[in-house]
Amino acid sequence: MQGHWLLAKLGKRVLRPGGIELTKRLIEHAKPAAGDRIVEFGPGVGRTASILLEQQPAEYVAIDPNPEGTSALMKILENYPQARLECADAKETGLDDASADLVVGEAMLSMQSDEDKLTIMKEAFRVLAPGGRYAIHELGIRPDDASPEFVKGIAKALSRSIKVGARPLTVPLWSELLEETGFEIEYSDTNPMHLLEPKRIISDEGPKGAAKFFFNVARNPAARKRIMEMRKQFRTHDDNLQAVAFVARKPLAS
Repeated sequence: MQGHWLLAKLGKRVLRPGGIELTKRLIEHAKPAAGDRIVEFGPGVGRTASILLEQQPAEYVAIDPNPEGTSALMKILENYPQARLECADAKETGLDDASADLVVGEAMLSMQSDEDKLTIMKEAFRVLAPGGRYAIHELGIRPDDASPEFVKGIAKALSRSIKVGARPLTVPLWSELLEETGFEIEYSDTNPMHLLEPKRIISDEGPKGAAKFFFNVARNPAARKRIMEMRKQFRTHDDNLQAVAFVARKPLAS
């Protein structure tokens, strides 16, 4: 099982590298508002969907080809008549041109090749109306001038641990892809990548949610071993891992 879905199965709802803290800062700068048409790529179990839907948008569309988080997500969406799930790939959503005011994607580009990252960004650009915003929260590498070989080495080590291809980028490289797509970057931010640190887990999940997660991990030796291996890799590369966030805008002239 891929690492993020193992964590979700054990009760972890925040599966973003920079935690709920960075997600909230990202959403604050993306400025979702009543009347917005919002699309979220890879909503997972729906934690960010909850934040976005609190703003009572005119429409919310979740794009996800995978069934793993659908049950938890649907429990959230069923409370909002303007919300729906489309089982589609972010590379080809099937949505109309210029049909969204805000596109959000978290912790999903990092698992794509650079070519597919660009394809997904271009799809976000197509779906957005001129002036629309694209908000992403992904895994980053530091320092900014890290060599391609160095980045690939860390990515390979992480991929072995989390059982999914991890392809993080430096801040300049993330920026380059957004700008190549045609976006104008309005906001960028970083946060430590402390996904499996106890303090971050408590912050992300709250005391009750964290206690439930810790209990579920403790009673499952195989899962505990796997999570400890993941955390060991994260700690080994702590100086070179971070979470990154951007809000970019589609120009009005597009």
